Amino acid sequence: MFDDFYGLTSRPFQLTPDPAFYFESLTHRKALSYLGYGLAQGEGFVVITGEVGAGKSTLVAHLMATIDPERLTAAHIVTSALDGEEIVHVIAHAFGLEVEGHDKASALGMIEQFLQDEARAGRRCLLIVDESQNLEIGALEELRMLSNFQLGSHPLLQTLLLGQPEFRGLLLDSPELEQLRQRVIATHHLEAMQPDEVQPYIEHRMTRSGWTGKPSFDERLFVELHSATAGIPRRINQVLNRLLLLGAVEQRQHIDVAMLAQVLGDLNEDGTITLVSPQPARIEPAGVTGTAFAPASTAQEHESAIAAATAAFEAAIAERDAQIQELQHAVVELANTVEEREESRQAAHAELLTAIDQQIEALNARLSEQDRTIRHTLTMIIEWIESGDAGRAAA
Repeated sequence: MFDDFYGLTSRPFQLTPDPAFYFESLTHRKALSYLGYGLAQGEGFVVITGEVGAGKSTLVAHLMATIDPERLTAAHIVTSALDGEEIVHVIAHAFGLEVEGHDKASALGMIEQFLQDEARAGRRCLLIVDESQNLEIGALEELRMLSNFQLGSHPLLQTLLLGQPEFRGLLLDSPELEQLRQRVIATHHLEAMQPDEVQPYIEHRMTRSGWTGKPSFDERLFVELHSATAGIPRRINQVLNRLLLLGAVEQRQHIDVAMLAQVLGDLNEDGTITLVSPQPARIEPAGVTGTAFAPASTAQEHESAIAAATAAFEAAIAERDAQIQELQHAVVELANTVEEREESRQAAHAELLTAIDQQIEALNARLSEQDRTIRHTLTMIIEWIESGDAGRAAA
């Protein structure tokens, strides 16, 4: 309805992932960098986590749209509570393999043969597992075992795990997943968008849908919208869908904060506000300062939390300063030790040179003495020879 009223070519804020609407926020840019690095390794696991609606699936859809299918074969599965045997069959089906019966060994054999055939054809294989937090420990271990498949020394399968924040905790804390943790080569947690990214995000999606400036948006709307949705893309999409619908119904060419307040009120009444914001934000009409009024107890808790965080920060700073001083002291001691060793080395070197000089002088003295002795001996021999000749001549 609203797309016709505003002259849009498509719905700009649909909730299903669409790579055509991919918006590269700061956190998505970082995630894409980690994904690129991980895929370049061609092995192990890459883990991307984030809140519901943070854009994990859209990110992967955008990534897959940029990959050459002649070089990479990808299978995408969305998991429920699967155990180790069930996930093997789901993976086989995702790669287009038909396994007769429910024999796990046969499924594993077919998967391995398929991966080897793809490798011989010059294609790598990527398995994308969405909603990984639903998997049982046994299923995650089965994924690790699949990463053992090799052709010669080359791994045959790389896995991308997408999950909600609790999956990150499970992966970090579970002792049963130690071997899987050792094979994670890249990981990133998708954060919410920053307040200054909301406006570019909305305008990007509107432009993708043929937006030419109709409707226009109140500048204050973007800040209030970030406060109401915590910067989660899907929550923003939910609110914008209702805002545009309200604008079309009321024939409005300008979307302002008063309309946002009305939409959030409607969402609160029909119970869907929890899908948008954990705590409904109060949005004041235009002309009134948009301040959220918190109960006294909430304010006190907030102050206590700030005080605790400040104390923890100061303690961390003090510990850091102590470590820096300790490191500086160690550096000074090391420098002194090196200097002492250099002085000792130079002293020993000087002593050695002196001893050598003394030996040379002694040797020169001996040579001089020998030279004098030889000269004296030669002189005596010459005199004896000459005296002998004179005697023979007189005779």
